[in-house]
Amino acid sequence: MTIPKIKIGDVAKINPRPSRVPQLDEMVSFAGMTDLSAERGCITQSALRPFAEVCKGYTPFHAQDILVAKITPCFENCKIGEASIPTDIGYGSTEFHVIRPLPARLDRRYLLHFLRQARILKTGERRMTGSAGQRRVPASFLEALEIPLPPLEEQRRIAAIMDKASSLSSRLACAVQLEDEFNASLFEELVGDPVVNVKDFPRVRLADLCASADDIKCGPFGTQLKQHEFRSTGVPLWGIKHVNRRFEIATSEFLEEDTATRLSAYSLEPGDIVMTRKGTVGNCSVYPDRLPSGVMHSDLLRIRLDETRCLPSFAAYQLHHSTDIKRQIDLISGGAIMAGINVGRLKEVKIVLPSLDIQKEFESLASRGSWLVWQKNQGMIRRSRELLQSLSGSFFLGSQSGQTKT
Repeated sequence: MTIPKIKIGDVAKINPRPSRVPQLDEMVSFAGMTDLSAERGCITQSALRPFAEVCKGYTPFHAQDILVAKITPCFENCKIGEASIPTDIGYGSTEFHVIRPLPARLDRRYLLHFLRQARILKTGERRMTGSAGQRRVPASFLEALEIPLPPLEEQRRIAAIMDKASSLSSRLACAVQLEDEFNASLFEELVGDPVVNVKDFPRVRLADLCASADDIKCGPFGTQLKQHEFRSTGVPLWGIKHVNRRFEIATSEFLEEDTATRLSAYSLEPGDIVMTRKGTVGNCSVYPDRLPSGVMHSDLLRIRLDETRCLPSFAAYQLHHSTDIKRQIDLISGGAIMAGINVGRLKEVKIVLPSLDIQKEFESLASRGSWLVWQKNQGMIRRSRELLQSLSGSFFLGSQSGQTKT
């Protein structure tokens, strides 16, 4: 028997109103985009705020609603998850779509796993509207999206299996956080506390560590690079998701040589520090030696250092992890959150600069620890992700012919 496919809008409410209006002094949960974990598929932390502070300008949702990031690149990065909050009503980012399944028709966990499929993300990316850098998935895409709808008991059975596979994948991914903890201890041992700076090393402006003014630069504006110029082969074009994954995943977007030459001011070369400007703002990765020269998207920043003074890996660690850097950016951004950063402000940021010998020692020990974590966990993480995708295909594609085998 063929399982019917039903539009999500027919079995769920899209961006519904809250069921009640809280009292002004009532505490409600608040969650921003950074609180929604792409890896775990849920809100991992939320704050309690008086309703009076969030009643205007934020998106309302209920506990256990499904939240879908609408804006690029958060949607493509799978910022889709359950509103796991301690209160019955929450408020959050204006860049959330809210889906509330009708409980008699659609299981919320079944819906969540359906939406987190790679093919759904790819289809939603193609349906985005708006200008470059501000493109969003419209609510109409979610409403019209067809989902295979077996009986509720079967949905729950499938969701339970997917939950177990997803839990394994997220636990393995969390194990890689040991690398960050090791590097933080290593940095403090060699350099000192980045705020107190107990070893009294000098602080130097990023701009003074570069050979030219253009060595700190943001990606091309939308008018300089159009989507119709993207190719399936050629010079690689890199975006936020690649920086977030440390360039471990391949790009599917390329440029012709002539286009890349025209955009050579926005090139990426091995050793460049690449920073995200949107979405997960402030994440940094060093462009690896194993990759050919590429070009960066508009939502990235490039920092090209004079390596006789400062090693990219050493600076990138501070830019990515240091609370002192975050404090500096907040101050030079007029108290705004880090999303307000631009090239001029970034040039003024000061990093701690010990001798090259200390920098090299940090780089050597950190890379050794990173290699050990990689060897121990990456194979299992990859296989668990492959299992998750395989199960998704089996349940959500195989169900078209009534096959929901485990």
